[in-house]
Amino acid sequence: MKRLRATAVGNGLWVLIAFTSGCALPAQEHHAGCTAAHQECLATAAGLAQTIPAHQTIPSRVELVAAEGRPDFAGVEELTEQAVVDQVIARNPTLAQMAAAYDAAAARFPQVTSLDDPMLTGALAPASLGSNRVDAGYRVEVAQKFPYPGKLQLRGQTALAEASAAGNDVEDMKLQLIESAKAAFYDYYLVDRARAVNEEGLKLLNEIRQDAFTRFKNGQTPEQDFRQADVEIGKQRERGLLLERMRRVTIARLNTLMNLPVDSPLPRAPQTLEAIAKLPEADRLRSLALARRPDLKALADRVAGEEAALALAQKEYYPDFEASAAYDSIMGNGPARDLAPQVGLRLNMPLRRSRRSAGVLEAQARLAQRSAELISRTNQINLQVQEAYEQLVESEKVIGLYDKTILPAAKENARAAQAAYAATKVPILSLVEAQRNLVNLRDRQYEAMADYFRRRATLERVIGGPLPTVETTPSIPSGPK
Repeated sequence: MKRLRATAVGNGLWVLIAFTSGCALPAQEHHAGCTAAHQECLATAAGLAQTIPAHQTIPSRVELVAAEGRPDFAGVEELTEQAVVDQVIARNPTLAQMAAAYDAAAARFPQVTSLDDPMLTGALAPASLGSNRVDAGYRVEVAQKFPYPGKLQLRGQTALAEASAAGNDVEDMKLQLIESAKAAFYDYYLVDRARAVNEEGLKLLNEIRQDAFTRFKNGQTPEQDFRQADVEIGKQRERGLLLERMRRVTIARLNTLMNLPVDSPLPRAPQTLEAIAKLPEADRLRSLALARRPDLKALADRVAGEEAALALAQKEYYPDFEASAAYDSIMGNGPARDLAPQVGLRLNMPLRRSRRSAGVLEAQARLAQRSAELISRTNQINLQVQEAYEQLVESEKVIGLYDKTILPAAKENARAAQAAYAATKVPILSLVEAQRNLVNLRDRQYEAMADYFRRRATLERVIGGPLPTVETTPSIPSGPK
């Protein structure tokens, strides 16, 4: 009889353990064995999980590793802005680093919305072993903790808000990388155009020097004329060395952004630039920035996360529960065998109200901090847009000034100096100065062009994406004339 009882008890224990261990199964199997309240909580959390943003444009670490083996710019003769941007987005490790941070934040959701593991407890009455008066006494209990309704949901909301903020941080980093890529690209364009202008100036100086030397041999000008030309030629060659160093550094910068060896060869810089797009009104750009800036969205996500954290801190005034089921043969030993199966419920008593009040105050302070930060960032964005807009308008006017006024006047001045020198009306210094001034102004024109497109890249970053198209004006002059 004692052995039959032990067998029945053992079978009952296995049934009990199998039933309670359902709470440790995956979510689909787990729901059937849990309470209705917990099922509702998990269903709400699962719905919240669908709100995690899918950042399809974020390259994974595997994609970046694959990108490292691809040939770059094979068969491309002229480098383009879009090619540089595409390579930077595909290969730059900073973006992969931010994407990994997003993945880590997204992985928090199933952790914070999951129940604790069930607890299995076993106890044995040693004195009952080998006794002739009672059966062997033992106790097996399985317990599962359940937080107060709503706590898991709020923890999930906090995790989702942080994951969404991390995703927007990735988008913000992408905008910064695009701006850096475009700035480096236009630096590459500028140094290439400066080298072309320098070569043109050197060619003109050599012609002037040859003419001055011929005149000196014919006794028409003093020796100082062609010696002065030699000095200017030396200066021009020195500038060529400076530009060559700048070119190599710019190439290294582009390669670093594209996660390539710093000395990797690149296609030549473009000879022309795209047309200047007419700018929309500043108020439209400010509205656009507030609607799509990812760093502003990230702050809004963090405000939402702090709101959920505050609601969770307020829930801490309510108790959590622990349900248990046990088979206790010690209590049920003897004729009261029907008392062996037991169920129980425990709950904590939230009497330490000062600790919970401090937690609420902390959550309120963090929410106020994030809200103030959101307002401050909004004001900063409006200022950044206005500042970048005014700088771009200035660059557009400067380009027009060089194209229509300054360079035509400098060309006429150089032409007049050439004619006057040929007629021996002015010394060679006047001709050299006029030619030097023309070369410097062409350099400045290209610098103004590069400034325009760099400032446009900055404006695109501060409005959170490409400029909306309005219409275009004629193309910018692209080379020496």
